[in-house]
Amino acid sequence: MSFTLAVCAEMVFADLPLLERIEHIHEAGFAVEIWGWTDKDAAALAATGAAFTSMTGYVAGDLITPDGADELVRTAAASIAFAQEIGCPSLNLHGTGLGEGGLPLRPVEVVTGDMWLAARRTLGRIAELGERHGVTFVLENLNTEVDHPGTPFARAADTLALVSAVDSPHLRMNLDLYHAQIGEGNLVELIRRSVPHLGEVQVADVPGRCEPGTGEVRWPFVARALVDAGYDGVVAMEAFASGDSHLALERFRQVFTIDPQQGCRP
Repeated sequence: MSFTLAVCAEMVFADLPLLERIEHIHEAGFAVEIWGWTDKDAAALAATGAAFTSMTGYVAGDLITPDGADELVRTAAASIAFAQEIGCPSLNLHGTGLGEGGLPLRPVEVVTGDMWLAARRTLGRIAELGERHGVTFVLENLNTEVDHPGTPFARAADTLALVSAVDSPHLRMNLDLYHAQIGEGNLVELIRRSVPHLGEVQVADVPGRCEPGTGEVRWPFVARALVDAGYDGVVAMEAFASGDSHLALERFRQVFTIDPQQGCRP
């Protein structure tokens, strides 16, 4: 069993233009992830030869208001067209649109029962859209303590509940373990509960959001837990480099490269 290892090009090789970042990641043997697509050239991205595993799957909208839901579905459809140009099979969603600094455009203090039902309906529409076009949307958990205060449906428990309620292969969970460590902890049990619904796993250490091995999380143990739970999909480093970006990528690779006899490298 092995993971597909990917690196978010938005966060490493920060002194280089995006296309050069992608080329470095690709040459190092990793797949690539990007965030928003509206300021990017699909043909130029595709010409790098990189494999793209994930990108932001909407431009605007939210899960809970009628107009916001319509806007989310409309811009998700536009995102699919870009994703297909670069061969990206997975499109990322959040509980609401995020603006400058990752802050929610529509912060929510209390999530009501009606909001849960509205989110379920909106995500059902998104899953149907994904099915029609042969792509998968993934709903990412976030943390509200440090990075994204006021974001509804932010906890991993929330995204898991919504994804399992829709119950479609075209809507999966993006389990971001950086956000989960800050907001919930208990990562191994969270992995075990989430694995039937996972479409992707993202990692960064805590505190600091840098590569694995720079913070408090015991990443070899977490990697082994993913293997033991039966996960063999994408693991993406959505993290800043604590120093040299090449070294950060190698630290990530070491932790999540699996020895079939011994499990994860220590």
